Amino acid sequence: MSSSKKETIPRKFEVPHTYVILFIIIVLATIGTYFIPAGVYDRVKDAITGRTIVDVASFHYVDQTPVSFFNMFKAIPLGMIRAANIVFLVFIMGGAFTMIKSTGSIDAGISRVIDKFRDRDKLIIPVIMFLFSILGFTIGAAEEVIPFVPIAIALSRGFGYDDIVGVAMVSTGAAIGFSGGMLNPFTVGVAQGISELPLYSALAYRSIFYVVLYVIAVWYVLRYAAKVKADPTSSVLYGIERDYVVDDTEISVPEFTGRHKLELAVLIAGVAYMVYGVLKQGWYINEISALFILLAIIVSIIGRRTMNQMARSFVQGARDICFGALVVGLARVILVVMEQGQIMDSMIHGLAMTVSWLPNQITAVGMFVVNSIINFFIPSGSGQAATVMPIMSPLADVLGITRQTAVLAFQYGDAFSNQIIPTSGALLGILALAKVPYDRWLKYNWKLVALWSLVGAVSVFVASLIELGPF
Repeated sequence: MSSSKKETIPRKFEVPHTYVILFIIIVLATIGTYFIPAGVYDRVKDAITGRTIVDVASFHYVDQTPVSFFNMFKAIPLGMIRAANIVFLVFIMGGAFTMIKSTGSIDAGISRVIDKFRDRDKLIIPVIMFLFSILGFTIGAAEEVIPFVPIAIALSRGFGYDDIVGVAMVSTGAAIGFSGGMLNPFTVGVAQGISELPLYSALAYRSIFYVVLYVIAVWYVLRYAAKVKADPTSSVLYGIERDYVVDDTEISVPEFTGRHKLELAVLIAGVAYMVYGVLKQGWYINEISALFILLAIIVSIIGRRTMNQMARSFVQGARDICFGALVVGLARVILVVMEQGQIMDSMIHGLAMTVSWLPNQITAVGMFVVNSIINFFIPSGSGQAATVMPIMSPLADVLGITRQTAVLAFQYGDAFSNQIIPTSGALLGILALAKVPYDRWLKYNWKLVALWSLVGAVSVFVASLIELGPF
């Protein structure tokens, strides 16, 4: 009798796909339009800045306007349309950077720096981490750094360290810059755009805490590396069987030619001009998109890429970033549903009343904690910005917190936990290539994430205290 019964195999819990999570939220928002009291704040134009602000004293309840089942689906294309400027910024940036990367200049430049410091093990870790942090705070590099992992691992082994140090040089290095986010168009740029803040404003404040994050991370990695070099049994990888990863003799460093130098010089000059345009000429999404299309074409011409090769690289880059770009549009659908049902302001009012008795600084830190939790389910930086900032910005207005502080809370909440959460595609890709088990990486890295989170909380607290602006 027992043999006739099918054995039941317990199913392993699988984290829902990001799109599934967003659709569930859209459905819940639609249901909420039937049960959450409808209410609105009056919004007015600031006579000086021209931005839209919430009149915090104007909240009032209105008649219920529930969203029907079919209108929920109509909200999907409407949300995509409303987020079009950000969606296409993400597509264009992804395509442009793939065009630039296809010339080989970025790979060759980084490989050259790594090779030059091959015999200086006390300098190599800080230098490589700084190098990858630049990619992090300028282009939001995450998956883009995966190809460098084998090189860094080979270098780490050559110095007598373990593979964790090689992974950390690349992954943690990029994460430092991503967390600092000074010029990151996919996180800070999107969040500030939604919040109607000047792009890359408060750059100096972010730079200060970027340096703090860098110093802590370098100290953490150097401390671990020295311990492993002195006693290999102290490695978190010690005692486990691992597949073959890479041998130092297999690593070929790309030649860093004069053409590569010229390409990187053009790219650096272009990024510098972008900063000037944003800060001095009021550039916004259209100008930044146009500049990087132009930069990608110029660099590709210098790299002797044909027109067809340029086109294929652009399409490949846009395809690779498609997941994050569409997340932006889907996230905006949530806002569309809540606006149509007139429940967004009611939710903001409810949250404001709940936390209004707390000091503003504590409330701002709470925003950071909430974003850290949301990041587990929506690890896409631009997607999370599009999901939470339409709510956090007016909430900040109501609570008397600057929108810049709200963006900072989002920025850190989106960034730090990417180094340990199992839903981060970039992290899992890096660990897969390095053949490092996730649990061993978590054992090594959770303390660093905790230290960074403490610094992030302090940064958000201080930002709220000084009313970090411009508003």
